[in-house]
Amino acid sequence: MATTWTTRPETPEDATAIRAVNLAAFPAAAEADLVDALRADPDAWIDGLSLVSAAPDGTVAGHALLTRCHIGGRPALALAPCAVLPDHQRQGAGTAAVRAALDAARAKGESLVVVLGHPGYYPRFGFAPASRFGIRAPFDVPDEALMALTLDTSRPVPSGVIRYPAAFGV
Repeated sequence: MATTWTTRPETPEDATAIRAVNLAAFPAAAEADLVDALRADPDAWIDGLSLVSAAPDGTVAGHALLTRCHIGGRPALALAPCAVLPDHQRQGAGTAAVRAALDAARAKGESLVVVLGHPGYYPRFGFAPASRFGIRAPFDVPDEALMALTLDTSRPVPSGVIRYPAAFGV
C-alpha cells in the first residue's frame, strides 16, 4: 500500500527533525549544517519555502529547501538540500516535498529555481539543463547535473553565473 504524504511548511518545532532527516540521508553533516546556516541567514531564508513531507503518523520523513540565490544579479531560488529518511526513500516522500516547495514558490510569485542534482531525478518536476538558459555555476559541474525550472513563463529568465548564499561556501 502506498504511503500518503502530508506536506507543509516547516515550523520552528521541525528544526530537530529536519536536521535528523539530513543527517540520516547524507554521509556527512554538511547538508544538515547547511540547512541550519541558511535558516540563520535573513538574506537567503524565505519563510514558507522549507517544506516537509510527513508520514501518516506525523513523522517528518522528507525535506526540500528553497533559498534565495541570484543569477546575473537577478533573484532566483536554489533547491538544496533535498533529503529523505533512508527507511522512506523511493516511496514518494521526496517527490511530495519537492512538489510542495515548487508550488509554494509559485504561490509567492517566484519565477526560477536552480538545482544541482541527479539528472535522472529532477526532470520529473520540469527541470532542464541550466545551460539552455545561459545559467552557469560558479564552479565546474557536469552540464546535466545543473538544472533550472521556470515557474513563471511570462517573465524573462535571468542568465549568468549563480551567486549562492554565503552558507554554500562557493
